[in-house]
Amino acid sequence: MALLKQKPKTEREKVEERREEVLAKGRKFKYPLQYAKHKLIINTVIVAIFVIVLMVVGAWAALYKIQSTGDMFYRVTQIVPVPVAEVEGEPVRYSDYLMIYRSNLITAEQQGGQLGGGEDAEIVRNGYKEAALRSAVEYTYALKLAKERGITVSDQEVDEAFDEHRKVGGVERPEESFLRIINDNFGMSKSEYKRMLYLTLIKAKVSQVVDEKANEISTQVEQILTEHDQDFAAVAEALGESVEYQKTEQLVDNMNIDGGRSSMAMTLEPGQVSERFLSNNGDGYYYVRLVDKSDDQVNYASLKINFSEFDEQVMKLYMDNKVKVFIDLNLQSEPAAIEAVAPEAEEST
Repeated sequence: MALLKQKPKTEREKVEERREEVLAKGRKFKYPLQYAKHKLIINTVIVAIFVIVLMVVGAWAALYKIQSTGDMFYRVTQIVPVPVAEVEGEPVRYSDYLMIYRSNLITAEQQGGQLGGGEDAEIVRNGYKEAALRSAVEYTYALKLAKERGITVSDQEVDEAFDEHRKVGGVERPEESFLRIINDNFGMSKSEYKRMLYLTLIKAKVSQVVDEKANEISTQVEQILTEHDQDFAAVAEALGESVEYQKTEQLVDNMNIDGGRSSMAMTLEPGQVSERFLSNNGDGYYYVRLVDKSDDQVNYASLKINFSEFDEQVMKLYMDNKVKVFIDLNLQSEPAAIEAVAPEAEEST
């Protein structure tokens, strides 16, 4: 049998054959490279998760164990709303607690000098931490009641309070100057100061609404004033500890820090009594009677009706163990003698 002659390959076939050879060689490196790339992605993800877990655990330890109050962790709590406590299931923002603590500490050090180190200084700091924690719990409870009762504070109200704080003797400071003052004296930025104003206004509104007793006493005060020719002493004698009666006995600066009494007195004429007004910090009602005044000084008498119902409700929350604290401050007084409960690290993210 004669052998068949092999047909010569065309140029097209030669090109295809060469192409297949090149691709076959490339396949030897393709699949190992894909495997290495896939493994690299997995390792990167594992490392990233590990770093995130370390950061979370580190932040949790810094806040709940070491209880760092420095700038970095304060900024973290402003971004991530982690709780420092709970009141009736409502989280108390760690950032609010640190804002109040840092502000109080800066104010104290401005007046009395740096605390420094040592056991005595640590005791003082713990005292400020306790006070800040109590305030943060109270503000959170006020926010809770406000939500339940439909009580609100608008941005306009906060702005008006901010502008009012800029005024001294009816003269308004430039905002830049005022911001320097609040930063130097309280360590606060504008947004932090407005947050503090918002919390104060909410608590004041809630205190007014829940304190029916204060409203009843106010009615009695006005009745006695009418019957006794605006005599504050007669009110104090009739109502006893239900009111606080005070007299300056002399001219004092109309910019005096006294809950707004001096400012109110400056608007009156001698012998005139003001209408009931809310104290600047929202802790009660005032009545003011002007005795005398000059261009920038006033002499006045005042009656104060303290709000008590809100404070009593907060006290009862502590007594009923409805306040859970997540940091251990070694608090000594009765309401805070609640065992601190550290949240899980996962909850702090």
